[in-house]
Amino acid sequence: MFPDTSPSVLSLRSATLAFDDRMLWKGLNLELKAGEFLAVLGPNGTGKTSLLKTILGQQSLTSGTIELLGGPVARGSRNIGYIPQQKLLDDGTPLRARDLVALGINGHQWGLPLSTRALRERVDSILDSVGATAFANVPVATLSGGEQQRVRVGQAIAGNPRILLCDEPLLSLDLNHQRAVSELIDSKRRELNTAVVFVTHDVNPILSMVDRVLYLAGGMFRIGTPDEVMRSEVLSYMYDTPVEVIRSRGRIIVVGAPDGYGAHDHDLHHVGEGHH
Repeated sequence: MFPDTSPSVLSLRSATLAFDDRMLWKGLNLELKAGEFLAVLGPNGTGKTSLLKTILGQQSLTSGTIELLGGPVARGSRNIGYIPQQKLLDDGTPLRARDLVALGINGHQWGLPLSTRALRERVDSILDSVGATAFANVPVATLSGGEQQRVRVGQAIAGNPRILLCDEPLLSLDLNHQRAVSELIDSKRRELNTAVVFVTHDVNPILSMVDRVLYLAGGMFRIGTPDEVMRSEVLSYMYDTPVEVIRSRGRIIVVGAPDGYGAHDHDLHHVGEGHH
């Protein structure tokens, strides 16, 4: 765990988010420290992506407060890096890997842009740091899913953000690419001391990197270390049904759903149906 004396990057106090009569989460208190890795878990429809939208300034809280670096959140903040869900671009899209990273540097710049040489050198440096130099000039649409995610990591860190939001960045990637992208994100957060909010279906690929877990389910939440949150009694209470958490060979397995926990949290969604 990170010491309490480390600076707060993100602060939510008594934060509540609801749509009409549907409560996603209520009374959420969270202090995220610089360099901390927070995994956000839970079934589909429990407000994981909505939490990211709130931090991005795209979604307002129903009640409570949220602060970024001691001030209000705002759209387009240079202090936030964002890695969206893995989504392949349409064939024929001419955007190259270096173009995507360049957008992370000056894509929302109103003043004078960097000189062509300075921009090229900065882009080359970022591409090299994420292992994407070999396909720097290749159209992104022709890259594999893992290669595209490497480029998106580069785009997200291009502005040296204070917080990195990752919305299921491992979705649809094979195990090798999951490991590579996870380790890349982890190495960058350590290098830049960037806080990470990592929404995922499966905590196992990032388990060794995670400092705390925020688990959302049934309109409730739990925050703590993986050992504190990923426990049979905790999840059974949240889902209002017996759930067994098993640790085997460094992996967490949740038993109690038709297909268990594994890599898809829609499995646990079936466990919780009727309790949302």
